Amino acid sequence: METSRCPLHAGCPHGAVGRRRFIVRSAGATIAPLVLGRFGSLFAAEAEGIRRIRACGPASKYVPKVKAAFVRRRGEYGMRWPGQVYDGEAARKKYAAAMVKQAKALGILFDLRSAPIYSSKEAGQWLEEAKAAGVDGLMVVVLDRQEHAWPTAYQAVGSGIPTVIYSPLGTSFTTNTSRLAGAPGCVVHATDDFSHALFGMKMLQAGARMRRTRCVVLRGNKRSEWPLGDTGITLRHVPAGTFLEYYREMSETAEVRALAERYLKGARKRTDASEQDVRNGVKSYFVAARILEEEQGDAITMDCLGALGKSEVSLPCIAWSRMNDDAIPAACEADPGAVAAHVVVQHLFDRPGFQQDPVPETAVGGIIGAHCSCPTKLNGFDEPPERFDLKHHHGNRDAVPRTIWREGQRITCLDVLPGGAGKGKKERSRFLISTGTVLENLEVPPAGGCVVSVLVKMDGDREVLSFPGFHQLFFYGEFARELKDFCQLQGFEAEMV
Repeated sequence: METSRCPLHAGCPHGAVGRRRFIVRSAGATIAPLVLGRFGSLFAAEAEGIRRIRACGPASKYVPKVKAAFVRRRGEYGMRWPGQVYDGEAARKKYAAAMVKQAKALGILFDLRSAPIYSSKEAGQWLEEAKAAGVDGLMVVVLDRQEHAWPTAYQAVGSGIPTVIYSPLGTSFTTNTSRLAGAPGCVVHATDDFSHALFGMKMLQAGARMRRTRCVVLRGNKRSEWPLGDTGITLRHVPAGTFLEYYREMSETAEVRALAERYLKGARKRTDASEQDVRNGVKSYFVAARILEEEQGDAITMDCLGALGKSEVSLPCIAWSRMNDDAIPAACEADPGAVAAHVVVQHLFDRPGFQQDPVPETAVGGIIGAHCSCPTKLNGFDEPPERFDLKHHHGNRDAVPRTIWREGQRITCLDVLPGGAGKGKKERSRFLISTGTVLENLEVPPAGGCVVSVLVKMDGDREVLSFPGFHQLFFYGEFARELKDFCQLQGFEAEMV
């Protein structure tokens, strides 16, 4: 089982910081391959002549900017906390090296102040620099409990820039941290486990890229574009007929046949769905690639049943499954909330989620997540896929990978309800968060409904007949606390259900 208490196990090697500020630059030779490795060209070469879709929108090209500083008083600690027993200089070197390493791994433009902030005046100057630079986030590492240390943390939060505050043992009482406990725009990690602060850097990166994500929405017959509430995601509506047109234009290439063969060979078994059904579904993957390239998109969603349900063109269940395995957020049924959930889960946890229709199961008090498109790389983008079968869609047509979920696996459930204008004020997006345990993979048929039907026993005693939300994402791992922290940091509302 996976727990959420150590989201990153990054080491904290000792090492000195340069005399002046250490800046990890995106154009540097060390970091460029890391940026391009996940967010570079549209396709990346794979074995057997099969290409892999890559995002090519604004988020894929953006390098998040984070400004960091240590805060303490000058001189020795003496009798006041953290006390003379604490080696503040050794701690600074250790944390600095760990943050620099993490910034390189994440592809962040990281500006670490060379000397600690020693006064309120220096704190004000540092924050003015941060505002002028338009940074996406602040890292404040508190190495003191006295004088200007916590006022500097409060000032950083008041700047309006998302702020991660790290406070190791000896640098805070609850009297210092209580006023920030629920404050939007910040998260406080008061622990000796620095991996939480490093994950805070990932939260800043994820928020920055989310707010620059362009999602192509294939729906209706008109073009339009607008922001998805306060998420920052841009929805670019493209006529659904574009998909039909491109699908009919595209021939069944050797690449299509090769990818289809990979699914056919990789499946545990195939029921009803023909080899041609698989090739037809795989073709949609390359159609989606063309649309993402033309529209410079980072994500995609389509009114699939409305656009294709009455046509001979295959529903894109395999294509969407494959894209989510490739770290391209692909949501079913043109659902913008599901788009936002896919974006958050993929950026924060490096794994895809399963968008599903929640079905109550009253005999065991569980929720069955049911849908016909499910990714296979549930353990992570760089991990082996779970087993899958190939079956017909519940409409008794086309081909669907039915992923087999690991029984006993802990999962997190996320539903994003995008905010908007309401009652004369801007409403914040709400994140409905829950956790549970996989009990069973249900067989459809003989049961009815979507062929991927995963029974989960949710934690707590929530009435399953009225379980809140729709098109939630199930994903491997127990990450409720991390999602709650992300919401507070980015100014969203978190609701545990």
